[in-house]
Amino acid sequence: MGKDNETKEGKETTLAHMQSLSFLELLRSPRISRVFGLRWTGQAVDGIFQTALASFVLFSPERQANAMSAALAFAVVLLPYSVIGPFVGTILDRISRQRALLFANVVRAIDLLAIAFLISQGRTGLELTVLVLCAFGINRLILAGLSAGLPLVVEQHSLIKANAMAVTGGSVLVVLGGGIGLGLRKVLEPLHNANHSDAAVVLIGSLGYLLAAILSSRLGKNEIGPLEHQRAEASIGQGFNEMKAGFVFLSQHKDALRGILSTAIQRGGLTSLVLIALLLERNTFHSPSQPEAGLAGVALALSIAGVGITCGAILAPVGVEKFGRHKWIRLSLIGSAIAPLALAVSAHAFSLYIAAFFTSLFGQSMKVTNDALVQSKIDDYFRGRVFAVYDVIVNGAIVTGALLAALLLPTSGKSALLPILISSIYLAAAGLLLSRSHFTSSL
Repeated sequence: MGKDNETKEGKETTLAHMQSLSFLELLRSPRISRVFGLRWTGQAVDGIFQTALASFVLFSPERQANAMSAALAFAVVLLPYSVIGPFVGTILDRISRQRALLFANVVRAIDLLAIAFLISQGRTGLELTVLVLCAFGINRLILAGLSAGLPLVVEQHSLIKANAMAVTGGSVLVVLGGGIGLGLRKVLEPLHNANHSDAAVVLIGSLGYLLAAILSSRLGKNEIGPLEHQRAEASIGQGFNEMKAGFVFLSQHKDALRGILSTAIQRGGLTSLVLIALLLERNTFHSPSQPEAGLAGVALALSIAGVGITCGAILAPVGVEKFGRHKWIRLSLIGSAIAPLALAVSAHAFSLYIAAFFTSLFGQSMKVTNDALVQSKIDDYFRGRVFAVYDVIVNGAIVTGALLAALLLPTSGKSALLPILISSIYLAAAGLLLSRSHFTSSL
């Protein structure tokens, strides 16, 4: 029965893709291009900001990076959204998402001004941590809002391509933004000390978020939802009840829930690989006394991962057309399990680049396909809450992956155990969560 369902789904998906718009046609659509422009601008600035933050926290000469400090940095970045996620879902389903994005970008720009001041003073205490928590918490609200609103500006049969463009373009621009941030830091450092250079890059990021706020004003007030007849007054007090409603809705669409859980597992393993890369580049491939060389090495690894992300997005519609969404998600997770083994065989730069490219390729292909699957299952009335649940689950897995790496990795980053464990978890998830008998279009 499961095979018949997947065959039927594959035929239906093939017909949909024959009718769907091309990548270029999607980009030419005024409504879609406005959403993409807002998302991509913000994510390019994210890359600039994250480079300055990583440079200040993990690649300063006076601070020795280790697995636990890197894992804690990931936790600081991601845990706030796991806390505010219930309220984000309520907001995105109850008030104008365009207004929420406009306000969030303005607040984020102001927040970066305060962060720049603290970095310029070399302060790494609680106040910096709180401000960074706010910056990344706001960022997740913005991305959840854009994901929830995308189905309102694109036809359903073009969702996979639209997701591929939105998510992949954003991921690539994060990488490019990181490269821009690194270049700005190199230009500015001879003029100032390292802290002042990092602060100046953060200031530039603040201006970029103001630009994103301006771009959000190009969207109509109700253009990305929620739909007028589904809107009600938001109530923070009912946030957790709304989150519960998102879980209940997902429980009725178990293929979407299984896809979300599998995507979270893939992202958690990818985070462990990022920590391996950070420590190898910082403490093994380069002298710990030359953090700038380590930062440049990480930038190269991320650039290679960015190429993999782009290839994965291009591959997703082809894979879905040939195999159907459910089978392609399963195959992508199996593909993700192969690349980390290169690092288990040899802790060499080439092995790192192989793992970065292929794990990112299959992970991105899986992510954009699953995003379209979830969007197609969820009514707009619940979409903000469901994507809030989605993000909370993924963020929890990312933090778990970071903490797992912190427990298993030495300061050098060399480990055969962790890459093998990641591959094993991927294969187990593909066999248990995404088995043909449980993960089909009939659920």
